[in-house]
Amino acid sequence: MSASVSTASSPLYAIVLAAGQGTRMRSGKAKVLHKILGRTMVDCSLSLLAPLGVQKTALVLGHQAADVEAAVRASGIAVPGLTVAIQAEQRGTADAVRCALPVLPDLATAGGRVLILYGDTPLLTEDCLAELLRKTTGKLGMISTTLSDPHGYGRLVRQGGKAHKIVEHKDCTPEELAICEVNAGIYVVDAAFLVDSLTRVGQSQATHEFYLTTLVELATASGEEVAVVSASPDEVMGVNDRQDLVAAEAIFRTRILRRHMQAGVTIHDPATTFIEPGVVLGRDCELYSGVSLRGKTRIGEGCVIDQGCVLTDVTVESGAHLKPYTVAAQSHIGPRCQVGPFSHLRPDSRLHEEAHVGNFVELKKTELGKRSKANHLAYLGDSTIGSEVNIGCGTITCNYDGFAKHQTIIEDGVFVGSDSQLVAPVRLGQGSIVAAGTTVTRDVPAGALAVTRVPQDNKLEAADKLRARFRARKAKS
Repeated sequence: MSASVSTASSPLYAIVLAAGQGTRMRSGKAKVLHKILGRTMVDCSLSLLAPLGVQKTALVLGHQAADVEAAVRASGIAVPGLTVAIQAEQRGTADAVRCALPVLPDLATAGGRVLILYGDTPLLTEDCLAELLRKTTGKLGMISTTLSDPHGYGRLVRQGGKAHKIVEHKDCTPEELAICEVNAGIYVVDAAFLVDSLTRVGQSQATHEFYLTTLVELATASGEEVAVVSASPDEVMGVNDRQDLVAAEAIFRTRILRRHMQAGVTIHDPATTFIEPGVVLGRDCELYSGVSLRGKTRIGEGCVIDQGCVLTDVTVESGAHLKPYTVAAQSHIGPRCQVGPFSHLRPDSRLHEEAHVGNFVELKKTELGKRSKANHLAYLGDSTIGSEVNIGCGTITCNYDGFAKHQTIIEDGVFVGSDSQLVAPVRLGQGSIVAAGTTVTRDVPAGALAVTRVPQDNKLEAADKLRARFRARKAKS
């Protein structure tokens, strides 16, 4: 993580431009709200600011401004001093920056620097921006990149090896078209210089827009040397359509997988493994093919996450084994637990140390105690289950009466036989036994045996007579 590059005497502000509609996305929602690995593109940009020491952020919105602002504020990302500015009419990048000035301190007198970036460059990194801030000792710094095919991009024209101006593709001479170094559109600008320069940015005759690229020419004309940081094309890639979105997600995913593997995680099939940026993995974890780890999932050391598991906001403590196709959300799995295959942990489920949840078992808002087991074909909802409990195959808690949810409490050492129904609210006392096939509607005292079976009646030779009658009926039909 980069150290903060802002100081109290030289404040750092940020302007994030995210007003565009993104028509090439062919979408009913704003472009910057499309996600890569669970995080919106605008959140990818905003998440970079706090570690850099930004003190106040102006987010410039236009298309679907209310929806974008609501999504940003609900995301949980810490954005320093977030305020929203509106660019009602899309008139270029310089106009968008002008729209941001009223929601920031008076930059002409406050001093400091302004970082300008975009809401649709999700692969930009904190390290790249930190380098830009470090290298910019004058009034302006920018990021460039070199493309094998620069068609459509503004060229960075140098004189004597130093940045001189940026020329838009349509305005380039044949010589300038041959330049492969292009403008990435990301700047750090002295605050007072920015305010003054924006009054001198003219309108493009071709598009009638105001372009921020003019700042480079204004700086060099005043004798300033513009700092240039070169970034890889991937890092400054803008997302304009669905193909770009998929390409950006693939790059982002590879970065995350590489980071975890370098930290001591075995990922058996990276091509099919998806890990979102907020996930934490302990050393010596093993992930098999088709695993998807989402949100704020935390996996402890030495865990095995087997094929096809999907975890969202789940904590898994050290030594646990999640067998194939376990699905869990907003739950806690304790040390050395075994879960799956084909288990479903719905929100607010908690497994204590060495608990077992087996195939086709579903838990919802249920606590399963230490070394307790529900190994097959059960539904346990709104339940508190003690330690050393056995839940037999086919057991269900009848927790919903059509109007309200009710609690089932199962104390330590209880044995629940197969195909039992526990009609909540109900309590099974410590050490009690529920016989197979029992429907429990009243509390079971500690140490008691609960049985509700209908008496069995064996009718001798009746089976052969019944078969004969069924055969005759079938033949007649």
